[in-house]
Amino acid sequence: MFWRIEFRLLKASRGRLAVALLALSSGAAITAALLNLQLDASRKLTREFRAFGANVILSAPEEPSAPATARAAAITAPAESLLDAGILSGVPAGWEAQPVTAVPFLYFIADAKRVSSDPVVAASSPTTLVIAGTRLSDLPRVAPGWKMKGRPADVDSSSIPCLVGAKAAEELGTAPGDALHLRANERDGSCNVEAILSAGGPEDDQLFLPLATAQELAGLPGRISLVQISAPGSAAGIARLVSQLSERLPGAQVRPVRQFTETEAALYARIHGLLLAIVVLVLLLTILCVMTAMTTLALERKRDVGLMKMLGGHISRVLRLFLVEAGTLGLAGGLLGSAVGLLLSQWLGKRVFGVSAALRWEILPLTAALMVLVAIAGAFPLRLLARVKPAVIFRGEA
Repeated sequence: MFWRIEFRLLKASRGRLAVALLALSSGAAITAALLNLQLDASRKLTREFRAFGANVILSAPEEPSAPATARAAAITAPAESLLDAGILSGVPAGWEAQPVTAVPFLYFIADAKRVSSDPVVAASSPTTLVIAGTRLSDLPRVAPGWKMKGRPADVDSSSIPCLVGAKAAEELGTAPGDALHLRANERDGSCNVEAILSAGGPEDDQLFLPLATAQELAGLPGRISLVQISAPGSAAGIARLVSQLSERLPGAQVRPVRQFTETEAALYARIHGLLLAIVVLVLLLTILCVMTAMTTLALERKRDVGLMKMLGGHISRVLRLFLVEAGTLGLAGGLLGSAVGLLLSQWLGKRVFGVSAALRWEILPLTAALMVLVAIAGAFPLRLLARVKPAVIFRGEA
């Protein structure tokens, strides 16, 4: 009998309930879209910030008088203070179920000169450059924002490849395909320019060699200056990685690149707060819309309630009918709206991040539950029906 009456109530007030259902569906759609974006924002921001380069630096402990930056310290560091290349084995291959890229670098000073049959070029003085020995094939992983002009470096080619920074190439007067002569610590070497690198930073003044070649030229076999690590995860996750590496590698200094990690954390906190505030506002507006519809509905049902009470129906049972009605509306509106909201979040993610937001299916039951609570909260005016007196209703005085 309870459900028969419930069905009749729903059928008899289709117009008013349709307004409430529309409000609940609209609120659910916006709530689901924003919650899905909020859960996906951390992953999207992490990926966007990785385009700026490494976010963790592993270097030798600095002396009190060492230069301010890790790269400057590495260039001026004596050979005995450099890191052993075997330290790379202490860097985990993955973090938070995603791969970690660790790229070693060896920095030193060398003289470079373009090899040419032109007597003027041959007689010119060499240019002193910072040489960076590294794994050339891994550079795009640790610095995806760098631009290369020319043929990509091929470490398996018959000649020794090298990459030249844009400013260094301009000073040397070189282009892709040219040969360079290098001299450092009374040792000679050569390489072929594979590409001109444009990074927009100090790398534009450097020359990049394969790590083994750089170690041989500098006379530092098995030594590296520092390791640049590109690790996935939020700022808190990166802090945990830094702590773990510091415990695992006590002979090295591990530090995050704070302009990336701190900016990422601050930006995510702002986005998180903004989306949460909008969700709360949407839920409050939805409650007001449902409350308005339910107030009108309560006034229309005074006679029905009076009849139920006159027939012996207890007010708690009568109110339970209307609360179940509101909960049913909330569940239907929540499921319908959240399905639309998930699709909406994909469109918003495409517009904001350039990539569609991943669908988080846990949003569906969460939004439905929220809408049930919103509908029940919006049904508060139905408590006015508890004051209905059957005699007053049927005498036509109300």
